[in-house]
Formats: sequence, structure tokens, C-alpha cells
Amino acid sequence: MTVSRVLRNRGDVSQTTREKVLEAAKTLGYVPNKIAGALASQRVNLVAVIIPSLRNMVFPEVMSGISSALDETGLQPVVGVTDYLPEKEEKVLYEMLSWRPSGVIIAGLEHTDAAKAMMKASGIPVVEIMDTDGDPIDCAVGISHRKAGAEMARAILKQGYQNIGFMGTKMPLDHRARKRFEGFTQGLAKEGVEIRDQEFYSGGSALAKGREMTRAMLEREPDLDFLYYSNDMIAAGGLMELLDQGVDIPGQVGMAGFNGVELLQGLPRQIATMDACRTEIGTKAAQIIAARVEDKEAAYERITDLTPKISFGDTLKRR
Repeated sequence: MTVSRVLRNRGDVSQTTREKVLEAAKTLGYVPNKIAGALASQRVNLVAVIIPSLRNMVFPEVMSGISSALDETGLQPVVGVTDYLPEKEEKVLYEMLSWRPSGVIIAGLEHTDAAKAMMKASGIPVVEIMDTDGDPIDCAVGISHRKAGAEMARAILKQGYQNIGFMGTKMPLDHRARKRFEGFTQGLAKEGVEIRDQEFYSGGSALAKGREMTRAMLEREPDLDFLYYSNDMIAAGGLMELLDQGVDIPGQVGMAGFNGVELLQGLPRQIATMDACRTEIGTKAAQIIAARVEDKEAAYERITDLTPKISFGDTLKRR
């Protein structure tokens, strides 16, 4: 019974005895059977984390926030990747819920009807992350991408830019990029400005695509004075192309991306961008799960709307 209490981190056991039991278990290579232990509670100490991609630099930072917040809780994150495909998300969710996790953290607010039904019927905390432009199943932690796009539009117009081109990924399944684009175009429209040119891509190197699209767009519309990219990686490719062409940045052409990717801080010019609060989103989502697992009556905000900030860098002039 003493060993059981120590391994389950339950009960009144002296620190000396606890250390002896843990040392013995370590020496023997003993790992408790959590599945057997979960038969009574119907739950295992896993948190299902379902994200679109591990190649996108956004999500490792989200995972870092989740992992840090769960470190001291006894809960462990387990990750499933959907590749932005609704049918794959549904399959990953089905498999993960079959293990009876203690909670679910899932990217986005758009899911198939079957996925929504599974999450509603699971009886466990569900936190949808990255986006607050919609109605969550349980609760959501993220930013408003429509507001983020509109705020960037206002910042660009405030600096006097008027002839604006947009480059981004194809957006049928990347709902957050689509919402930013909608917010951006609406923000411009309020001031009577329309996007002069736009181009979308899928697949391949983001840096190479950024260069390629930037070159093609400036050949079509040489009088553009600002280029807005849906993410920092294609913006970095655009920056390389503009520098190679000897373009005065931000005097002749300004530019901005989105996400605030730390890896790109070593570029010759710091790209104007907007921080998407990635680590904070992961941390807050995991804290909500942990608190509700510990206390089913724990209070929590249904929607936690974080506020991203614009970084002007060296590519968006300031008057």
C-alpha cells in the first residue's frame, strides 16, 4: 500500500520513505501500468494535443508553453498532427479519445460535425487554441486573427502606404490565415483602399516561394509601395529578393509578415511583424486543463482573448 501511494503520488508518506520507494523503482526499471490504474477512474494522465503541423514554426512554441505548464502536474501531453486536413483531424481525435485522456487541446475552431460531437460527448475539458473568432465547443484561448489583420492594415495606412500587394498560402483549410486576410482587406476598405495585387501558393519552400512571388508581383505592379505577407517565412524570402534588387526598404517599398518568428531575427533587416502570443497560448490552455482536472468545479474563462503587438522592425517606416 505504501508503494502504491508513492507511485500514485497519493497519501501521507514521509519524504524518506518516498525517496526509498522511488529509488527502488528506478533501480528495477519499474514503470507502473497506467492503463490498469485508469480502469477505475476511466481516465489516464494524458492530455491530447492536436495540431496541424510540426514543420510550421508556430506550433513548437505552443508545445513549449503546454509542456512547461504541465511539468509539475502529473499530466503529460501527447501530440497528434492533422496536416490541416479535417478528415485526418477527425481520425486523430477518435484515436486519442479512445485512450480516455484527461483533456484535449486542439488547434482552431473549425472541425467536422463528427469531431465536434466526439469532443462534446467526451466529458473532459476541451480547449481550442490559436483563434477566438468563433464559438468554442468548451473554451478557447488565442487571438482574434480578424482584429490582427485589421490592425496591421491601419498601421500600414498610417505610415502613408497606399499601393499594397498581398502574398500568402492558399487558405481553404488554413482558417486563421483566411481570417487575417479578411480582417486586413476590411481594414483597408474602411479607408477606401483596395489590395492592388495578390498571390497565393501551396507546398514547397516558403523562402523560395516568397522570393518567387515577390519578383513576379513587382514585375506585374512595379509601383507597389507595400508588400504584406501572411507569415514571416515567405516575408523573409521577399526581403531577400528586395535586397538583391537594391530596393530601398522601407522608403521605396515597405513590408510586413506575421508570427514574430524568433529564428528570423538574424536577417539583414528586421521584418515588421505581429507576435501571435504562441507560448502564452500554450501555457494558458494547459493551465486551464490542469486546473479543471484537479477540480471539476474550477472557474475558467470561456474565451481568453490575448492581444498581439506589432513590431515595426526595419521594414515598416514610422512617421
